[in-house]
Amino acid sequence: MATLRDIKRRIVGVKNTQQITKAMKMVAAAKLRRAQENVLNARPYAKQISQMLQHLLSVEKEFNSPLLNAREIKRVAIVVVTSDRGLCGSFNMNLIREAMQVSNEQYAEYLASGNLVFYCIGRKGLDFFTRENRQLVGRYPGIFSHLTNTIALEIINDLKNRYINQEFDKVLVVYNEFKSVIQQKIVVEQLLPIPTLQNDTPVSQSVNYIYEPGKKEIIDQLLPRHLNSQIWRILLESYAAELGARMTAMDMATENAKELIRTLQLKYNKERQAAITKEILEIVSGANALKRD
Repeated sequence: MATLRDIKRRIVGVKNTQQITKAMKMVAAAKLRRAQENVLNARPYAKQISQMLQHLLSVEKEFNSPLLNAREIKRVAIVVVTSDRGLCGSFNMNLIREAMQVSNEQYAEYLASGNLVFYCIGRKGLDFFTRENRQLVGRYPGIFSHLTNTIALEIINDLKNRYINQEFDKVLVVYNEFKSVIQQKIVVEQLLPIPTLQNDTPVSQSVNYIYEPGKKEIIDQLLPRHLNSQIWRILLESYAAELGARMTAMDMATENAKELIRTLQLKYNKERQAAITKEILEIVSGANALKRD
């Protein structure tokens, strides 16, 4: 049975933990405001580049690029974007579970033949897939503490060059899309070959544009910018979603600590009352014994 001293020590320990979780919630909330602003700024830019390319390719149908042309799929790469740190609830495990489900169900034959590889962005995903002995071709841990567009450019250039050199024939990316502070959506997107530019969706051509220097030259310039804007947006989405998940998890932890402190305090008071009652009974019993003598 726990003594009063043990209960008191536990109350102090839970209070210290509550202070830590409360501070982590405040830090995550402060960072989230900036991260959310970055996401909202990146989305229109990425969308506009994609729409511009769609319009150009709809009028320049003879344009050829290895980044657009689908080929026979012999090898698949899955880019998994997780966080570098924990204490964010089920943020990472839900994402890893989705990536495992995609690999085990949709690409089981490639996995069995050793033609499914993983590209890990974030330390948590890297640790998991290393333990699982999955084939890793890219590692980018510890980038979210100093996230810059240069890192996004380095990642997409590596993926693009590997794809052009036919190290893999299809690139998927699995990440958490930021919806709100309390909601993240796991998204599985095809990154290469660029999917949104391959469909036959009609694009409005009610306005005739004059292109300078020319449509093909502009497309050549926009394709890498499109890929860079997409991976940059994905990194920003994941980071904002991580902060939202951490803020929610720390808020729940703080509330749970508060409830635990209340329960322990009640237990402490009951134990203390029982101890006082026992001492009084012993004193009364001793006094009665002395009277009888």
